[in-house]
Amino acid sequence: MTALSAERAPKPSLADGYTARHLTVLEGLEAVRKRPGMYIGSTDSRGLLHCLWEIFDNAVDEALGGHCTSIEVILHDDHSAEVRDNGRGIPVDIEPKTGLHGVELVMTRLHAGGKFGGGSYTASGGLHGVGASVVNALASRLDVQVDREGAEWAASFRRGVPGEFSGPGPDASFRPASGLRKVRRVAKTVTGTRIRFWPDQQVFIRGALWSFEALAQRARQTAYLVPGLTIRVVDERADADRIAAQEDGIGLLLHDAEGLAGTGGQDRAGRAEQASREAEFRFAGGISEFCAHLSPGEPVTDVLRLTGSGRFTETVPVLDDKGHLVPTDVERELAVDVALRWDSGYGTVTRSFVNVIATPKGGTHVTGFERALVRTLNEQLRAVRLLKNGDEAVTKEDILEGLTAVIAVRLPEPQFEGQTKEVLGTPAASRIVGQVVAGELRAFFEARGRGKQQARAVLDKVAAAARTRIAAREHRENQRRKSVLATSALPAKLVDCRSADDRSELFIVEGDSALGTAKLARDSEFQALLPIRGKILNVQKASLSDMLKNAECAAIIQVIGAGSGAVFDLDSARYQRIIFMADADVDGAHIRTLLLTLFHRYMRPMVEAGRVFSAVPPLHRIELISPRKGQQKYIYTYSDAELHRALLQLERRGQRWKEPPQRYKGLGEMDAAQLAETTMDPRHRTLRRIRMEDAAAAAGMFDLLMGSEVAPRRDFIIAGAAELDPSRIDA
Repeated sequence: MTALSAERAPKPSLADGYTARHLTVLEGLEAVRKRPGMYIGSTDSRGLLHCLWEIFDNAVDEALGGHCTSIEVILHDDHSAEVRDNGRGIPVDIEPKTGLHGVELVMTRLHAGGKFGGGSYTASGGLHGVGASVVNALASRLDVQVDREGAEWAASFRRGVPGEFSGPGPDASFRPASGLRKVRRVAKTVTGTRIRFWPDQQVFIRGALWSFEALAQRARQTAYLVPGLTIRVVDERADADRIAAQEDGIGLLLHDAEGLAGTGGQDRAGRAEQASREAEFRFAGGISEFCAHLSPGEPVTDVLRLTGSGRFTETVPVLDDKGHLVPTDVERELAVDVALRWDSGYGTVTRSFVNVIATPKGGTHVTGFERALVRTLNEQLRAVRLLKNGDEAVTKEDILEGLTAVIAVRLPEPQFEGQTKEVLGTPAASRIVGQVVAGELRAFFEARGRGKQQARAVLDKVAAAARTRIAAREHRENQRRKSVLATSALPAKLVDCRSADDRSELFIVEGDSALGTAKLARDSEFQALLPIRGKILNVQKASLSDMLKNAECAAIIQVIGAGSGAVFDLDSARYQRIIFMADADVDGAHIRTLLLTLFHRYMRPMVEAGRVFSAVPPLHRIELISPRKGQQKYIYTYSDAELHRALLQLERRGQRWKEPPQRYKGLGEMDAAQLAETTMDPRHRTLRRIRMEDAAAAAGMFDLLMGSEVAPRRDFIIAGAAELDPSRIDA
């Protein structure tokens, strides 16, 4: 470098205190413990369950390869979990490159395993070789027992470090040591793996629990997808009854920051399994039984099984003899297995899987299935002249009415969009699935005998759905014209805001008394108010016409300005946030539930987009006597337990307060400054976002809580009565 260029080169500045010595390199499993959410999603119950899935899926991969017939999952009483299988067992010999035996290699090294195209697995759920090692890194103790080569081998780990424990449990003293222990001799025909781990309490939050219900549902689903595989789930926890009550869902509307969460739909058999805390699944019929289990209505056809396969060429990096990655064309085979049935209903149930991995957001295999359905049905409808020249073609929505379908494909090294594996991205899957489905469906529609009658029934059903859709569209367009001509004015009771930017909020306020205070407390720049009179119509029981006739429901839909039902347009909504502001009592909770029922049924995209919230007004106000310098005069609490803690802390500090603390009965009791500070000011308020993670469970719970059937609701109330503390009833 010349003198001139050296003078012009930027000199490192130490003023900001950021230099290369501030950079950190995480080695091995350190990254997993430092950022566990990147690998398991979260450190609550969902992340805990994800760890168990990682070990469970490894056993399922053995079953997919035809090496395993039985899997057992046990939730032990000491908060550990164990997965047992009778597969081939993890290799126990030495891997030449690392010098480690197979068990230690897969348990301590990221991206190490037998699923990278080495020939051990033709199709598997695990792809990245990080599952077992991630679980090991997040476990305070992990024990592995392998039956293989005529012996039982054992190894133990603590937070990813191999070694030996002096006794049972994670609290026993630990001595780091590498190696595999030979425990005893077994018959050479006996093989399998047993992995038991204790989640690290330093990583997972307090109260994180395994859900027996979720385990049973996953086991049932897997048993359908791997015919002949026996899966047994056992819960040995002493507090299993209490955990079962929590899982059974005391309410769909959770009064915490989680917002809207589903308890998971259960049939009577599922409840019986949960009560016994033990379940066993085995289905010889595979996805045909799964499809029949999922289909809700009276069948129009038998379960149709569409199977086939196709080959494609994929360019992948392959290690050569020198250890270099070389792009190589590899021929793959993709197996297609589809089960479907039309019933008399109008809903659609679709489940898709890749190597037993659920793909809830679809992917190329689902795209190929749907395209083949649409193309084939249109061909058949025109062949039997149910569609004439010039008629509008049927759409995917017409065909999916009353259809239950399970789409499963198996292939080596599938390409997923993202680490979550929710969307298959392998391009060839669309073509191969489409070819198989189209060919098999044509054979069904051209069949003779009973199959011909069923095929005609399907075509009639699809044609009727298309006619209904076209008639509804014409009616809707006529109604829109009438609405535009009739009125475009907003309700007079709306107190609108001046701005319509990304900050805009609509508070749906209970009662005129709270409205008067809210007018003074709001920021008129971006906060609008819409008062409602008491409890609105329960739209779960009412018809669409009754809902539109109801003044409060119609006003809410008109003010939001995005329509309702199937024509709801999220982008047309006039406000970015909708906030329910009701009293913190039983009536207020009922009003929030009624409002949420309206949004769930007729404006669901608002809920799915996370744009619906519930305000959290305080329950109590403590007025301090002679507050100290820098101390607020008023302390607000949001529950009885929080009030007791606050008073206890004040008593310990010798701080006096005005007796008794004020108990708010409603929003109207606050003045504008208090309402703004506690409930409306974005700088201080707390909002609960209403979330919908499981749409089917949410719909089921709304039917239970707000629907026309009284008997299930009565049973729900009776079952939950034992959880109610009579002393907390605010009479």
